Amino acid sequence: MIKGGLASFKGRRILLLQGPLGPFFRRLARDLTAAGAEIFKVDFNGGDWLFSPPGAIAFRGAVDAWPAFFEQVLDECKIDMVLLFGDCRPLHRAAREITVTRGIELGVFEEGYVRPDYITLERFGVNGHSRIPRSPVFYLNRPKTDVAATVHVGNTFWYAAMWAILYYLASVLLWPVFRHYQHHRPLSIWEGVPWLRGTWRKHYFARKEKGVEAALSSTLSGQYFLVALQVHNDAQLRVHSGFESVPTFIETVISSFARCGPVGTHLVIKQHPLERGYHDHSQLVSALAQSLGIAQRVRYIHDQHLPTLLEHARGVVLINSTVGLSALSYGTPLKVCGDAIYDMQGLTYQGPLNDFWQQDNHRPVDTELYLRFRNYLIERVQLNGSFYRRLKVAGSSAGLVWAVATEVPDSVCSVGKEVLQGAGL
Repeated sequence: MIKGGLASFKGRRILLLQGPLGPFFRRLARDLTAAGAEIFKVDFNGGDWLFSPPGAIAFRGAVDAWPAFFEQVLDECKIDMVLLFGDCRPLHRAAREITVTRGIELGVFEEGYVRPDYITLERFGVNGHSRIPRSPVFYLNRPKTDVAATVHVGNTFWYAAMWAILYYLASVLLWPVFRHYQHHRPLSIWEGVPWLRGTWRKHYFARKEKGVEAALSSTLSGQYFLVALQVHNDAQLRVHSGFESVPTFIETVISSFARCGPVGTHLVIKQHPLERGYHDHSQLVSALAQSLGIAQRVRYIHDQHLPTLLEHARGVVLINSTVGLSALSYGTPLKVCGDAIYDMQGLTYQGPLNDFWQQDNHRPVDTELYLRFRNYLIERVQLNGSFYRRLKVAGSSAGLVWAVATEVPDSVCSVGKEVLQGAGL
C-alpha cells in the first residue's frame, strides 16, 4: 500500500473512519487530496469531530445500526478504499468484515512495528490480522535491500498527551450529540486520574528502584529472564492471545519459571509504561512468588532502561510487543506467547514455555533473517513519522516520509514471489 508513495492514491475515493488521537487524519486528508484522491470521513464522537476535515459525515446511531450505515456510505460515496486506525475496535471490526466481503481495499494504521520513528500502514489488517509472510524461506530468498535513512521524530509524549486531553474533553462535551457512541476504552474526564496517578508512580518507583538497573547489568547480567507486560486493554492481549488478562499471563509465566527455571536464575517482570496509572501488580507478583518458594528470584520493575535490560537478559518472554523486535536486535532469545508477526523459526523459540528456560534449548537469533525481515517491514508497511508530532517533510501536511520502495527484482525465487503476491504486499 505504501510502496508507490502518495501518488498511488491518485483517483481513489477514500473513506476515513476513526484515526489516532489528534489531527493526524485531518492532515492526512490534505496529503491525499493534494495527491488527487477524493476524501470522505465519518465521525463517531466529539473527539472525532474536533479533529476531522471539513464536511465529515456524523454517525449517531447505536452499534447495531453501524453496518447498514457503513454500507450505505460506501454505496452513496462510491468508496473504493477505506483507511482506519486499529482493526480490533468494535466499529472497525464490522467495517473490516464488510470491506473484505465487498472487495474494497482496506488500509489499517497502527503504532509502528518498528519503533521509534515509524508508524504502520498495512493492507487487510495488522498484527494477528496481518498477511505479512511468516516463512523464513521467504525472507532469506529475497535479495538484500537497504532502507532509506530514518528521520528521527523525537519525544512525542507531550504532544500525545495534549491531543488526548482535547479529544476526551470534546467527546464529553459533545456526548449529547453522539449519545449512542460506545468507545473501545473508557471515555470520560475521569481518564485523567490514571494519567496523574501514573506520573506520581513514575517518580515513586524511580526512587524505589534505584540501583536495580546497575545490578541487572552487572552481577545479574545473563542470569535473568525479562518478562514484558502488555496494557490491560491491548488487542494483542484481548484478541490475539489465549490469555484472559495480564494477571493470568503473569501467573502462567511465574508458575512455569518456578517449575522449570534453572537454579540461580531470576525472573524480572517489567510493567508497561502506559499501564502504570491503571494497575500495579506488585502484590500479585509478590504473593505468587512467595507461594511458589521463589520470592528471592522474582523482581517486579517499572521504568528501567529497556535497551540495557535486553542487552543483559538471558531471555525474553512476552505476549506480543515491539519489545520483541528490540530483543531480536540484541540477539536475545525470545519466547512469544501470543500471535506476533515475527514469531518464526530462526527468530523466536518455537517450543513450549516450560522448555524455554533451559539455555541448552536456545538457538542463536539468525541475524541475517532479522535484518531482512526488519527491512521488509520498513519497505512495505512502515512510514517514517508519527501520529502525534509532525516531521518537517516537504509536501506532507501529516509530516510523513513517503519513500517509494523499489519493485522486487525478477531474481526473487518463485516461492518468495508467490508468498508476496498472496499477501497482497
